[in-house]
Amino acid sequence: MAEVKIAKRSEDYSRWYTDVIAAAELADYAPVKGCMVIRPNGYAIWEQMQRALDAMFKETGHQNAYFPMFIPESFLQKEAEHVEGFAPEVAVVTHAGGQKLEEPLIIRPTSETIIWHSYRNWIQSYRDLPLLINQWANVVRWEMRTRLFLRTTEFLWQEGHTAHATFEEAEEETVRMLGVYRRFAEEFMALPVIEGRKTEREKFAGAHHTYSIEAMMGDGKALQAGTSHHLAQNFAKAFDVMFQNQQGTREYVYATSWGLSTRMIGALIMAHGDDNGIVIPPRLATIQVVVVPIARKPEEREKVMEAVGRFTAPFKAAGIGYKIDDREQHSPGWKFNEWERRGIPLRIEVGPKDLEKNQVMLVRRDNREKIPVTQDGLTPAVIAMLDTIQKALFDRALEFREKHSYRVDDYAKFNEMLDAEGGGFLWSHWCESDACEERVKNDTKATIRCIPMSRESETGQCVVCGQPSPGRVIFARAY
Repeated sequence: MAEVKIAKRSEDYSRWYTDVIAAAELADYAPVKGCMVIRPNGYAIWEQMQRALDAMFKETGHQNAYFPMFIPESFLQKEAEHVEGFAPEVAVVTHAGGQKLEEPLIIRPTSETIIWHSYRNWIQSYRDLPLLINQWANVVRWEMRTRLFLRTTEFLWQEGHTAHATFEEAEEETVRMLGVYRRFAEEFMALPVIEGRKTEREKFAGAHHTYSIEAMMGDGKALQAGTSHHLAQNFAKAFDVMFQNQQGTREYVYATSWGLSTRMIGALIMAHGDDNGIVIPPRLATIQVVVVPIARKPEEREKVMEAVGRFTAPFKAAGIGYKIDDREQHSPGWKFNEWERRGIPLRIEVGPKDLEKNQVMLVRRDNREKIPVTQDGLTPAVIAMLDTIQKALFDRALEFREKHSYRVDDYAKFNEMLDAEGGGFLWSHWCESDACEERVKNDTKATIRCIPMSRESETGQCVVCGQPSPGRVIFARAY
């Protein structure tokens, strides 16, 4: 495959993003507009994300199940707000088996309706609660404007759907799972996020209220990285899901749903990538370390490969994912560029001169720093370096977010800040009116990303209308 030239990130961010995906062989465009082929390098990242999240879900008592991708059209009609929210995006099957279907089928944009149809049969008593189910699946939302990983017609995700006896228990679950997403983003993706509640305009269609984690990308725009919805009794009432409580009376159950998708691969690219390609945080890299032996003569190669075999022998037992690139048809420089484009966190270079000094050269992908390290006790040194890289990526992303976060109280300045290079998070007062929220969106294309859970108790005046405000919210342009 011909080498892809990567546009400069600072000059054309959008082109840089697509170039990086092509250069790292993460995904290709599919024949159907808006769909994508996830290539092995991209899917390996998704598999690592799945493993991490799946373990966290199971630690909190959830089980995996699978539900059909086809949903009777009548199911979607049962929850009015839900159908209204998804109607523009649904794909509908009208013919199958050479015949017109008696009832059209919706290809799932999300699975609340089909799952709550099943829950009606599974839940009878308080003893059946809580019901904690997660599904790994694909969904289809017919998007008009698409971008690889960030917004595609079909994408992969997980969707949790839980049932509870009380509003309070459902709220606890909603917030708990938001915390799981925050931990995943920060501990595995090295991506600092802000937890908060969505406004009524921005909440999930059919939810009582929605929480999200919001991240800042490398161009200052926001990305909604995960959502957790408290559905209250909306879907239970729509699908007549009731249980007998401990007092012997029947009532509707309370529900939550929460999801995180392959757009997180896009988030990883935009948060950490540079002009040389992607940068994969070590905790999400299948190959954490690539070893590049350097030798010009056959006798040198034999000695170098012997040393490589010796110092990599303990890697597997230590849990280090590694690859030895011993291809002879490519030069060391070509290999260095290849693995940098693919974002491998750490490179080990070793040649005859290194053998003389009993050392190897560690090369960090995040900052390209070269560090000579003795071959003795190399395994703990590699583990320590991977931890250092993981932390450095988080710290750098956090520093960038803080540098591009502003407290703004003047609407004219508000507009100027959004138009300035880099955008950013604008922490401004909002009177909680729908009219002011809509005006900002129409005037600037920015939205309220969330009402931060961590915001200070600070009254003020709405940045738009000057009316009293209970606190600051985060405005930003977003993907």
